[in-house]
Amino acid sequence: MGLICSLLQLYVIVIIAGALLSWFPTEPGGGLHQVRMGIARVTDPVMLPVRRAIGTSFGGIDFSPLIVIIGLQLLAGIIC
Repeated sequence: MGLICSLLQLYVIVIIAGALLSWFPTEPGGGLHQVRMGIARVTDPVMLPVRRAIGTSFGGIDFSPLIVIIGLQLLAGIIC
């Protein structure tokens, strides 16, 4: 159980890092862009369905990271 709890917390940190990196412009091929794309590869399988479900009717603000983090914390509370 400890490994699963640690992985859930690590995934939350990766989601937060991706959300923070989305605030900064990156140049294709740059180092920061590569990091951002790597994070997107890891988080998009979870984030994209949430984005589709909630839409973008909140003035262009993406609330999917917040919703996913809340869901992961609830899951961690149940499992851990």
